[in-house]
Amino acid sequence: MIDQEGFRANVAVILLNNQNKVFWGRRVNQSSWQFPQGGLNPGETPIEAMYRELKEEVGLMPYDVEVIAATRTWLRYRLPRFLIRRNCPLCIGQKQKWFLLRLKSPDSAINLHLNKKPEFDEWRWVNYWYPADKVVAFKRHVYRKALTHFLPIIQNRS
Repeated sequence: MIDQEGFRANVAVILLNNQNKVFWGRRVNQSSWQFPQGGLNPGETPIEAMYRELKEEVGLMPYDVEVIAATRTWLRYRLPRFLIRRNCPLCIGQKQKWFLLRLKSPDSAINLHLNKKPEFDEWRWVNYWYPADKVVAFKRHVYRKALTHFLPIIQNRS
């Protein structure tokens, strides 16, 4: 689902453990790491897409997590020129609804190979701000916005 401006509707997940560390996944056969994310299917709400992506990419079910918060607005990032899809419709970037989740189940519930085409081949828990400087450069500003947005919520719950 690409809007009139060329941004693909997407969801992104910050998954916390009980120590407020965040899930960090390495993309299959790549050296890049990121949070779980994925596009909305036609007719799908952001929360439905989030649960689908969480299952497909991380192997977690709704009962494995607690939804703590979500962004009210879409956070956007532009793709570098070499990644822009010029086919119809033109896609210049992503607009994302971000979700903050807490893992309720043990780490062993995480299963990167539940899907036939895994998104990640490795994962780890990292410090909260670590991804802001380690994700690919064109996503850094949106990661910082999301992490900054959710930090007071986490601090108020501690």
